[in-house]
This record gives sequence, structure tokens and C-alpha cells, in this order.
Amino acid sequence: MNPEPPLTMPGADILPVVFACSPRKGGNSDHAALSFARGIRDAGGDCRMIMLREYRVSPCLGCSACARTGHCVLAHEDDVADLFALIMRAPFLFFASPIYFYHLPAMFKGFIDRGQSYYMRVLHRDARMLALPSRRAYMALCAGRPRGERLFEGSLLSMKYFLQIFHCTMHGHLGFYGMDGPQDLLKDPQSLAAVRNMGAEAWHAHCHERK
Repeated sequence: MNPEPPLTMPGADILPVVFACSPRKGGNSDHAALSFARGIRDAGGDCRMIMLREYRVSPCLGCSACARTGHCVLAHEDDVADLFALIMRAPFLFFASPIYFYHLPAMFKGFIDRGQSYYMRVLHRDARMLALPSRRAYMALCAGRPRGERLFEGSLLSMKYFLQIFHCTMHGHLGFYGMDGPQDLLKDPQSLAAVRNMGAEAWHAHCHERK
């Protein structure tokens, strides 16, 4: 994959991007992502689905090279730059993830950590980063635990500051308890409907903003 894709690719559709961020295929996070995408399509829109586990994501080395240059030394070695290019082009975003030990799973958190080089670009006054428009983001978190007052707090805080790099704000999030088995969300029509309705509302909000 191209390590530094252009912000706008000629002929490319600029679509909302739906990220399914679980290492487990066919589990609750996948169902949440698919439900959000269905809501977009029910409302007359379209989106691009990204199953994060299908991409190469190397963890941040903590080498501080990006602090000097604004660029990551791993950019030529995996797919992260292409994924961030999608985030930078998308009119809005959705992320679905499980909760592991009160936080996000390792690959997803590793992807977030790689945002550091883009944060450094902001500090370096990179024109591409400064030109990003303000956009909305949405999220669904699925936890196996049946309770926990602060179960989603750490994940949402990480997402808040990660999204700020790309001039995005969390406009809506859903947290589901007791979703341990891979089909538990499918067995909960009310929760699925909530995610689907969020997708439809996100598309309607996007269309309203374009007018």
C-alpha cells in the first residue's frame, strides 16, 4: 500500500469510514459495524468498511523520529498511512470495538498510538493537517462484563484525544454490557437497532451539513 496517499485521490469516492476493530472475526464489534453501515444505507447513503485485523499495523517504537520530522519511520512497512488517509478524507467516522481489561484491544490501541506522528504534524503546522474540516465521529463499545460504572471511560478518553488530531469530535457513542459470546449482540434486537439508527442519523446529519 502507498505509504503516503494523497488527501484526495482522483476519481475516488469520499465516503464515511466504518472501522470494525476487534481481532475476532464475526463477533459483536463486527455486527455493530455492519449495523451502523446498514443504517447509513437505509438512509440512502454508502460507506467504506474497514476490518482492522485485515491490515498490517505495527506498534509505535517510541523512537521520537516523528517529533523531528513529522513522519513515522514505519510508514513504508505497514498499512497505517493508508488507513489514516481514509480517516483524513472521510466526512464522518464510526468505530466498533470490544473492551479488553477496561480498554481497547491491542491492535486498535496500537493503531491509535501510531497517530502520534500526525499529532506531531499538527504541532509542526503541516498544511494538510491544518486544512482538515471539523467532522463527527461515532462509536460502539461491546463489553463482556455485565456491569462496571467506568467500564468504557478509558476507551472514550483515548478516542477523544486521538480524534482531535484529525479535527473530529465524538458526537455519539453506545456502550453495551454483557456482550461476551460472539453472537450476543445479534440476539439483542434493541441494541442492534440503536446502532443502526445511529448510522441513519449520522448520514442525515452529514447530508444536512452539505446543504
